[in-house]
Amino acid sequence: MTSLSVPPREAPGRPRLSPLLRLLILTQLTFNVGFFAVLPFLAAHLGQDMGMAGWLVGLVLGLRTFSQQGLFVVGGALADRYGIRPVVLAGCVLRVGGFVWLGYAERTWAVVGSVLLIGFAAALFSPAVESEVARQAVVWEEAGGGSRTRELALFTVAGQAGAFVGPLLGALLLAVGFRTACLAGAGVFVLVLAGHAWLLPQRIPGRVRTPVRGGVRLVLRNRAFLALCCACGACLLAYNQLYLALPEEVERATGSQTALAWLFALSSLLVVTGQLPVTRWAGERLAMRRSMVAGLLLVAAGFAVVAIARPAGWTGVVGLAPAGVFVGLLTLGQMLVAPVARAWVPDLAEEGRLGLYTGALSSASGLIVLLGTSATGTLLDAGLPPAVPWLALAAIPATAVFLLPRRVDPP
Repeated sequence: MTSLSVPPREAPGRPRLSPLLRLLILTQLTFNVGFFAVLPFLAAHLGQDMGMAGWLVGLVLGLRTFSQQGLFVVGGALADRYGIRPVVLAGCVLRVGGFVWLGYAERTWAVVGSVLLIGFAAALFSPAVESEVARQAVVWEEAGGGSRTRELALFTVAGQAGAFVGPLLGALLLAVGFRTACLAGAGVFVLVLAGHAWLLPQRIPGRVRTPVRGGVRLVLRNRAFLALCCACGACLLAYNQLYLALPEEVERATGSQTALAWLFALSSLLVVTGQLPVTRWAGERLAMRRSMVAGLLLVAAGFAVVAIARPAGWTGVVGLAPAGVFVGLLTLGQMLVAPVARAWVPDLAEEGRLGLYTGALSSASGLIVLLGTSATGTLLDAGLPPAVPWLALAAIPATAVFLLPRRVDPP
């Protein structure tokens, strides 16, 4: 990408984070507080409170992910065309409406409609925010602040800090009811909407508004980018088992969902405390492709641990231990994969189309999750030997290693 505007400086030769970048990082934290106060508990609500079959729960979760990740390409293209402010504000309005609707939904069609609205809201605001963070990270790098991966890792840390607080808040609110958790999540996004209406600038220096026409054709011709999309999609499908396979395993081991919030908190705490050191360590020792290979293999190992332990049928604290190891390895793998994948995208995107490419990365991943989540729900309900579903899930990130682009040339 070409050089962008240089951020303000703290001292000679040492750039500091721009106010816009600080705002966007804080935005990610707040987004995740509202989101994770509700979504980790959705599968249990659908299955236990509403009596949905496993395949239908998996389908609903997959539709939610697809309406979010799958439509990122739309939000990214709109952000390139109109700027990030109107897209972010519109997404916040839709997220408020989606959470309120979900809280009052009592029929399958209403649940599906509300989760689609919740997902599409994020499809608007997330690629807008993520693409601008990537641009600002390039500004940081070109101004001599160090690798862009570090700033993207900081963005990840902020998101996981929100993911740490969100499930704990949700667990407390569930004592009152699932509807209360949904309304609290909506309240968080009301605050985000008000803050961004006040603070987000109308125009951002260096951001070029680009027509939507012709962008998708460029994406489909970019083989290295498509390879990256496939690998990231496989990783996202594996990560989504936190919402489908993990709750079932926790229920089997302990007889309740109580420990689920603490496992989510463990994942978030690991990212908050370890993301920057892990990124620094990997940046000094591993090229981007090798970092992603290591991350994907760690994710596969997490599934394999549960597969090995499941035939023993352990319960209680001992039975929960493999799930804890799974969460730890899955999280560490994501810590290696996520910042590097984002750092790759600016090198692959044509000028003025970073929003489109950021959105397309998530859209391709969302499509893979839509196709895969319902299948994994069926797999978990199929009555197979206990190790088989987890071994099948382990194969997903392991296979993704072979999908990574071996060479990345700028467009």
